[in-house]
Amino acid sequence: MSDDADLRDTVDDHVDSLTSGVRFGKFASVGVIGAMFDVTTATVLNELNVFPELAVFIGIEVAVVVMFLLNDNWTFAEQGAAGVVPTLKRLARSNVVRAGGILVQLGTFWVVFRVVALDVDLLGLDLWFVFAKVTGIGVGMLVNYVAESLFTWRVQHD
Repeated sequence: MSDDADLRDTVDDHVDSLTSGVRFGKFASVGVIGAMFDVTTATVLNELNVFPELAVFIGIEVAVVVMFLLNDNWTFAEQGAAGVVPTLKRLARSNVVRAGGILVQLGTFWVVFRVVALDVDLLGLDLWFVFAKVTGIGVGMLVNYVAESLFTWRVQHD
């Protein structure tokens, strides 16, 4: 088989794996849980007058750890070696891999929160902050799904 054919097969396997409806459904479900941790943490910190971008970053990190644990034990449970050391290596790799999604999420948050900058409060809660946060999560999730699938758990065609 030629190198071109091998490359096509590899790319096809990765595309098939990424488009797995079951795996993406699990990833998205975990993402919803992570988003709840993320938004709650960031909103509470924002309401405690923590600088908004710092509150967002801390919320993201809380969510990253929660989502890693859920993904490692459910979404990608069949991937990777068992044990503390391999799990810690995947967690470290997950944080590095998610850096792109985190930057996308922070950038999206910043544009929506600081550039569009609407004033939407309800019962003293800054709803525009929450909206900007959720928008960033949605955009960042797509980047994270592809990166995590390919690099953290190194999925192959099922």
